[in-house]
Amino acid sequence: MTDANQPEVHRGLKDLCFDRSPTTLIDGRAGELRYRGYSIHDLARHSSFEETAYLLLHDELPTRSELDAFDGALKEARTLPGAIHDIIAAVKDSHPMDVLRTAVSALAAYDPETGDNSLEATRRKGIRLTSQVPMIVTAHHHIRQGREPVPASPALGHAANFLYMLKGEAPSGDACALMDTDMVLHAEHGSNASSFTARVVVSTDANLHAGITAAVAALSGPAHGGAAENVMRMAKEIGDPAEAAAYVKAKRKARQPIMGFGHRVYRAEDPRARHMREGVRRLSEEMGEPHWHAILEALVEAMRPYARHGVNVNVDFYAGVVYYLHGIPEDLFVPIFAIGRIPGWTVQAMEQLENNILIRPRLLYTGPEARDYVPIDERG
Repeated sequence: MTDANQPEVHRGLKDLCFDRSPTTLIDGRAGELRYRGYSIHDLARHSSFEETAYLLLHDELPTRSELDAFDGALKEARTLPGAIHDIIAAVKDSHPMDVLRTAVSALAAYDPETGDNSLEATRRKGIRLTSQVPMIVTAHHHIRQGREPVPASPALGHAANFLYMLKGEAPSGDACALMDTDMVLHAEHGSNASSFTARVVVSTDANLHAGITAAVAALSGPAHGGAAENVMRMAKEIGDPAEAAAYVKAKRKARQPIMGFGHRVYRAEDPRARHMREGVRRLSEEMGEPHWHAILEALVEAMRPYARHGVNVNVDFYAGVVYYLHGIPEDLFVPIFAIGRIPGWTVQAMEQLENNILIRPRLLYTGPEARDYVPIDERG
């Protein structure tokens, strides 16, 4: 502190803990991430998105019967009111994140428990939104191209159904498994910008739809959700693995960032990244485009000298290529992030509501000293 009478300023609230949480442990120095005590490595290898979502929303891993019931609730919620399709059509030329924000906000008018902020009702609303958000994204994808949305399949799991609704055909098992892993990895990540935004909103006793709408708005900013989209553009710009080293050298000389490297929290490698790396290799081979994986690996090698400074690969480095190989437009990359994050945003809202306090930080005033008001006719 520079003055005993003034509080210390932590710009961006960096490294400040504003509350306690039993949900997500992030150790940035060790490169460790846990949901409810379970390592992200175990969940990525062995769990499913449905099981992970249950874990986040119910504190424990489910039994078989509990998981079946939860999966049934998700599938039952795969519906959108007709009016939401009308709203999507009315704003179809907007960016998909703007469409998603508008549609989530509108869903508040059709949810039977919108005004109920009890933990059980908030959990149920979160389950419905978990199923409805991918329907919004895929419906918009088809509507803006003049096509009818693809109805949900009651037989497919969450990730597979998303790909089916998006592409209109059943995806391969490997493709479904990789998208499922991607959603597990993105399901929750502590108090990032969008999750904190959701908590600020519900701390006012606003409802979950309001909190998720605000979270989508926060995620739409490129400083938070844009890395995956930018990595694919970078890979296209490089074009050939042999050019990766020269690209990195030129960017570093110009003091420009390399997309997909570095993280606000992690100083070690993002623990989620390794689970996308091998999947990208397999998917790129399956799709007949192995050069994309080769470009990414050449970038990782070129960036290796900077790892000791904490500039390591993050999860979005590989995620963008996964989406691209599926033929997904770049402007849908961030909405896919949102699809996976609904359980995380929901549990953050539930934590806030369970022991609520209005989030109201202060700003340190640095403006003029007290001044006398001068009538307008006397101002020079």
